[in-house]
Amino acid sequence: MSEIKVGESVFIQSYKHDGSLHRTWSKGLVIDKLEHAWVVVTDHTWVVESDGRRWLTKEPAICFFYDNRWFNIISMVRKNGIYYYCNLASPSIYDGEAIKNIDYDLDIKVFPDYSFNILDENEYDEHARKMNYPEDIKMIVEMEMRNLIRMIEQNEKPFNFDYINDYLMRYFEIISNKQV
Repeated sequence: MSEIKVGESVFIQSYKHDGSLHRTWSKGLVIDKLEHAWVVVTDHTWVVESDGRRWLTKEPAICFFYDNRWFNIISMVRKNGIYYYCNLASPSIYDGEAIKNIDYDLDIKVFPDYSFNILDENEYDEHARKMNYPEDIKMIVEMEMRNLIRMIEQNEKPFNFDYINDYLMRYFEIISNKQV
């Protein structure tokens, strides 16, 4: 993985298979660097969609960008619990400019009780045809979808309250030290 340090801010960019920009985050604070993932917090961060819409995130989100998995996981810490948004996407890279990946449409929304919904199946089917997703990529995405569901059902990290809470406390510690 390219060099990126804990405590640094980083841009995040998501693309589509055809190379078009899908979504960008104006900043994320790197709070950990694991063997195969960056742990980044977005908090009151501007997000820009491909159609130009802009919105501001409302709460801290602890994001896991893996360089060896075909998904990323966003853990949104809200007053009524932790919600997860899982994006089926290519492994993430950091190229010195931003953390980048290719979004493959399918998503899983996980609720605080660990129930979940699979989202955007029609979008996946449409884009697979329109952008000619190769068969090997479709197989990988579908396999990783099954892996994510298993992880959710078994409360594997990061689908674990204590794990996310520990990262939330680390985030607060980092930002309080930056303000001194």
